[in-house]
Amino acid sequence: MKEKLSLRQQRILEFIQNFLGEHQFPPTVRDIQAGCEISSTSVVDYNLNILQRDGFLRRFPEVSRGIELLDGWRGGSRRDMVRVPLLGNIAAGEPLPTLSSDTRQDDEYENIDLPSFLTGGKSNVYALRVKGTSMIDAFIADGDLVLLEPVAQVNNGDMVAAWLIDKEEVTLKRFYLQGNTVRLQPANEALAPITVPASNVAVRGRVVGVIRTL
Repeated sequence: MKEKLSLRQQRILEFIQNFLGEHQFPPTVRDIQAGCEISSTSVVDYNLNILQRDGFLRRFPEVSRGIELLDGWRGGSRRDMVRVPLLGNIAAGEPLPTLSSDTRQDDEYENIDLPSFLTGGKSNVYALRVKGTSMIDAFIADGDLVLLEPVAQVNNGDMVAAWLIDKEEVTLKRFYLQGNTVRLQPANEALAPITVPASNVAVRGRVVGVIRTL
């Protein structure tokens, strides 16, 4: 039987519901701390754990916005889960060899179960773990996971997994086609872009989501 909610827990649930209604994705623990005027993130975490224990919400510990309101809380709804294969690493820095989504078979790789809102409802998404800090100004840090969808074409400014054909290496950058060359732009002012002939680049996927690990 569910325990009676404290005033603070009611405020947290109401904040999450309102945040979802406004943004269409859940708040972070820090969002809840600020929005509910709570003294520390540890207090938020403590109350979220109680709310999860009592069946008001579900938490996904490796996802910074991994909070789902469950049936039983007004306005809450259970979202479908999507199984996403984790294919390997991708460099946010210098290029790094990685596995190709073309050769993936689900039983060969680690799979992670995510709420479907994180993948935009897409069924062909795969994940790569970021190595390096060249995309840090885009809020992608070393150790984070990026979710990618295979695409045939991308637009300038899209964040992509770019395969450098001659080196057989892949890198995470923003893509810009400039005539017969491609500029792979980092999001870190300390690092220079990679400029290569367009014929030497193949886009392996476009980023559709990021899972923060911190």
